[in-house]
Amino acid sequence: MRKTELINLLAKEADISQALAKEVLEKLFALTSKTLKKEGRFSLPNIGILEVVKRARRKARNPRTGETIMVKAHKAVKFKPSKTLKDFVR
Repeated sequence: MRKTELINLLAKEADISQALAKEVLEKLFALTSKTLKKEGRFSLPNIGILEVVKRARRKARNPRTGETIMVKAHKAVKFKPSKTLKDFVR
C-alpha cells in the first residue's frame, strides 16, 4: 500500500478530510522517528514493536561482481509483530 492509498483509506474510514488524514499520518511518522532516535523503541498497540538494533561489521558478497566486501557496523530498525497481528494474518 502506498502512502496516498493509506491517506485515502484513513480519510474514508475515519470520515475526515484527506488533508487531515495526511497531517495525522505525517505526525505519526515524525513521532515514530523521533521516539526511535531518542528511546530506541516504538510500540504500536496490536500491531507490533519497532526497535533500533546494532548490526555488527560483516563480510558480504557483491552480487553483481562476486567480490567480497566489508559492510560497516550500523544501526537498523527491526519490526516484531504482535501476537494479535500474527493471529489475524493466520
